[in-house]
Amino acid sequence: MNWTLDQLSAFVIAVEKGSFSAAARELGKAQSRVSTAVANLEIDLGLELFDRSARLPRLTAAGEQIYQEAKVVLRQCQRLDARALTVSSGEEATLTVAMDEALPIERFESFFVRVAEQFPGLKLTLINSSQDDIARWVDEKKADLGILFRQTDELLDSLEFNSIAHFQQSLIVGREHPLANIAEPSLDQLNQHRQLVIRSRIGDSQSRPVSSNHWHIDSYYYITALVIKNVGWALVPEHVATAEWYAKDLVRLSGANITDNQWVEIGVVRRRDKGIGPVMQWMLQQLARE
Repeated sequence: MNWTLDQLSAFVIAVEKGSFSAAARELGKAQSRVSTAVANLEIDLGLELFDRSARLPRLTAAGEQIYQEAKVVLRQCQRLDARALTVSSGEEATLTVAMDEALPIERFESFFVRVAEQFPGLKLTLINSSQDDIARWVDEKKADLGILFRQTDELLDSLEFNSIAHFQQSLIVGREHPLANIAEPSLDQLNQHRQLVIRSRIGDSQSRPVSSNHWHIDSYYYITALVIKNVGWALVPEHVATAEWYAKDLVRLSGANITDNQWVEIGVVRRRDKGIGPVMQWMLQQLARE
């Protein structure tokens, strides 16, 4: 078998873009070069990857299997390139870290104190936003690392996610909310009232609501502010619910009757094809121990 990485790349992009013409635009190549690369891959593998009888090519059963394997091969190649880049380069002079605005402040303050002590010459830039912005910034190379809450298993193909912590969520209401005097509300009782649910700003990542009556909001802090105003009830990370500027205005209830949504995952994202220098390697190791 004499297939090439260029053939695999053309095949994978054609699958993901839905046509050879769209893949050609993505790769900046003529459509004939993409279709020829895929055809040669089929010859080299001895398999028919696409059913071309319809207006747009569709994956065959064999094509679906090869597509999954091809993605693994290309990802491993990206890691190899990144490792080579790391070996050939020295310590990073600058780094940009994008962070979810609702991360526990005290925990990460101590982390950055250690960064300052370990790398006194590093020029570090910290930017804050919500999870969809963070993933996009890392994907577009505007940030080297992203630290964010993860709501779903979906992630851009260019990124790798490493989990570093799980935080329990708290069920909160305002002091004047009808649920405030019910220590352990049932699902029926919760469903009678509006729930405020976290989601990304562009709406492609969100928690599954418990109540059929719900609003989607992109910030845990804004959710909590509206809960205090008795607009609805919510599940928020425990460190948000217990923050001193909120705690006195909230009532924390038992979420024992909620079977999911009890934990929120925090992790680090980085580009799969970006080399890991000494500073980033140290930071990743430290974050894994947080």
